Amino acid sequence: MSVGRFMKQAAERDYSQFWQAPGTFPWMFQQPKPPITGRPYSVRENYIRCVKGDKPYWMPAYFFESNIVWPDAMEEHPVPEVDGYDWWGVYWTMVESAGGMITKPGTRTISDFANWKEELEWPDLSLVDFEADGKKLQPLLDPDRVHIYECVEGIFERLHEMIPFDETLMAFYEEPELLEEFFDKMADYKIESTGKIFEYYGRVDGVLYHDDWGTQRAGFFSNDMFDEQLLPATKKYLDFVKGQGKFIELHSCGKNIQYIPEMLEMGIDMWTPQLVINDPDYLHNNWGKRMTFAFPLNIPHGAKEDEVRRLVRDFVDHFGENGRVMAFIMTDMTDPAQDEIARDELYNYSLEYYNRLYQR
Repeated sequence: MSVGRFMKQAAERDYSQFWQAPGTFPWMFQQPKPPITGRPYSVRENYIRCVKGDKPYWMPAYFFESNIVWPDAMEEHPVPEVDGYDWWGVYWTMVESAGGMITKPGTRTISDFANWKEELEWPDLSLVDFEADGKKLQPLLDPDRVHIYECVEGIFERLHEMIPFDETLMAFYEEPELLEEFFDKMADYKIESTGKIFEYYGRVDGVLYHDDWGTQRAGFFSNDMFDEQLLPATKKYLDFVKGQGKFIELHSCGKNIQYIPEMLEMGIDMWTPQLVINDPDYLHNNWGKRMTFAFPLNIPHGAKEDEVRRLVRDFVDHFGENGRVMAFIMTDMTDPAQDEIARDELYNYSLEYYNRLYQR
């Protein structure tokens, strides 16, 4: 089979060069972070302890204490991430008000879902220079931080990026067996591509798997439909990740509390729920011993140091008991000192908290 123009573009790209546009999320993820000093234990080890519910030494500051592995060589989005095509032939456009990219309305890469076997061109990963990209990015990763591969565009998301969203949902009813075949083949692609990341990007401790499953009110699918059509292929991919000794964090927008039993069955260790619509207290009280969560720690505009430290202590007291919560510190972006104060208090106060809790 001949190579299509979008895959050809990816195959010919010089991945020893940096491609992301300054200021975009991929660019920010790829930037080196300052070392974290003065900790008596490994930041990486502590993060993994929290993910696994294994008595962390302190409550991690979500995102700050990790490095994101964002390969340029995975063209699930346009590279660079500005308006353009990914290697599936899907056109993406930047929406500044949302701070991210969406597929262009009306995008269609196959004429009808029923024709995906005949019409869909799957990426040929043997053509891509993952090795050069991995060598470029590895030196930017802090060896003391946990390294997490950001696996975007999950098996459900990828389909509704290729055809209109309503047609994707109708496939659950009209073509259930064909849909399961598609998801299974997409899981194989995810396994192959993630295997390249594990091979060429140095130490990878976990995978942050993206697949949005819900609206502001509830999930897209009944639990029975999820179990029958989406769970098997997703679990196939996640079983591969766990089999490689990596932890799994889920990024899934929507009010998806109803799917927590499925998340646990699939081996997901941690979920960062979408803010506001997923109640942190409910999650903590009902599932906090079986899954790790990153909850927002909101610092209001203009808060002074005493208030910042009090809010951090209250957060640790409220959510610290299971050792399975990370603090996603949300501060006034115009006042960087707030973030520094909050991280300082989070580390020192939670270190004392866990020393008492675990009688260290």
